[in-house]
Amino acid sequence: MSLDRSLSKILIIDFGSQFTQLIARRIRELGVFSEIVSHKKIKNNDINHSIRGIILSGGPLNVYEINKYSFDKRIIENSIPVLGICFGHQILSKLNGGKVKQSKHREFGLANIIRKKDCLLTKNFFKTKKVKVWMSHADQVSKLPKNFKVVASSQNSKFAIVENKSKKFYGVQFHPEVTHTENGKKLISNFIFLICKIKRNWSSKDQKKKLINDVKKQVGGNKVLCALSGGVDSSVVAQLLNKAIGKKLYCIFVNTGLLRKNEEKQVVETFKKKLKINLIYVNAEKEFIKKLTNVSDPEKKRKIIGNLFIKIFERYAKRIKDVKFLAQGTLYPDLIESKSVTGSQTSKIKSHHNVGGLPKKMKLQLVEPLKFLFKDEVRKLGLELNLSKEIISRHPFPGPGLAIRMPGIITKEKINILKEADHYFIKALKDYGLYHKIWQAYAALLPVKTVGVMGDNRTYEYLCLLRAITSEDGMTADFFEFKKSFSQMISNKIVNSIRGINRVVYDITSKPPSTIELE
Repeated sequence: MSLDRSLSKILIIDFGSQFTQLIARRIRELGVFSEIVSHKKIKNNDINHSIRGIILSGGPLNVYEINKYSFDKRIIENSIPVLGICFGHQILSKLNGGKVKQSKHREFGLANIIRKKDCLLTKNFFKTKKVKVWMSHADQVSKLPKNFKVVASSQNSKFAIVENKSKKFYGVQFHPEVTHTENGKKLISNFIFLICKIKRNWSSKDQKKKLINDVKKQVGGNKVLCALSGGVDSSVVAQLLNKAIGKKLYCIFVNTGLLRKNEEKQVVETFKKKLKINLIYVNAEKEFIKKLTNVSDPEKKRKIIGNLFIKIFERYAKRIKDVKFLAQGTLYPDLIESKSVTGSQTSKIKSHHNVGGLPKKMKLQLVEPLKFLFKDEVRKLGLELNLSKEIISRHPFPGPGLAIRMPGIITKEKINILKEADHYFIKALKDYGLYHKIWQAYAALLPVKTVGVMGDNRTYEYLCLLRAITSEDGMTADFFEFKKSFSQMISNKIVNSIRGINRVVYDITSKPPSTIELE
């Protein structure tokens, strides 16, 4: 394999952690370029002069089961600083002669670590003698290698932070990259700037240039179809490709019948008339609804929608002729919920229509320029690409649309009811100045009818669920706390305005344990 030599970088070696891209994200936030590579692919002769530091990620593997992972030990013998995180900490210790075993007491969630000594890695990390960190491990280092010292301990992990100062080897049993770890970004900053001595070399502008060059390199002079939904992700992809390949880009907007109210009109107005992008509008409402008739299983819904999208794209690719690529707005959280990003052993949570929902045999090759970015990074990129704040600040909307906000059987009647409920909810958020304080909000129609009373009459109608969450990156989320007056207002508005709904409930579950969408 070939690593980028053009910029000084931090190399992240991935062992299958769902947090690996968070490490890269923290490094990008600090203004430094980083590159992720699978532990299965990296070899010692891939290490070049541009690599100023190496981070070994966490992962679901066991250090003492050697057949489950592969790693060239010579990689850490190049006089380059190394930081091992969780599993990375364990493998760093083992490769240097230490021992790792199954923990008597597993640690998952917040834990206090106590400072034992000072070191460069922890400079200004401890504001007091204790700091709260996010643990996620069932194994631990049981014996330190020679010349390693203990920097900090937790109740169940004696070797929570360790160092070999002369070799510039550092290991942490916790995850400094997640927001739950207090001051975790400071620890990463210390490794990058104080230990690796790298200079800032990365910005949104650099990212834009790199992604445009990546697209040009991947597609060459070929034509590209772009799956445009009008949401933030696909809008940014469309504009990015427009900058990269111009007239060779053909955007296809498919009206599935599962969009928000009046969305098809807004998309055509914005992209065809304002941005002058080559846009093909396809009204496939009847086709999608027919395929989804009597289907209630959420995975089947996603697969049907994914397959039908591809059939439509391939149909239009034939008409345009010589199209080889399909571009879509897949983000990193989509990838890690759907499959392993680097081929490591991660857990699948659900299929995304633009990841796990795609058919195995597909004639078009995928272009996914945003697949290692988070939503807020995509928004910054969109501003760099001169997209309007109105487009960039829109709440996320799932590719399968209202199909996954309607558990159970999909009908035209239920779609119309849900469109109206969602419209009233989002409009109220904007009218009350709450829309931009919330990461994502939506209405869902549950497959449950309840008894109500309106006037002197009995009703038996659907239950509407409202969800509004706050988040930084979509990886974790908490529910937004509305004032009672707003909750009463929107409940009354929905029930009084929409025939078919007589009860409104609010979802107060965080992620984890739930996901943001219902299906």
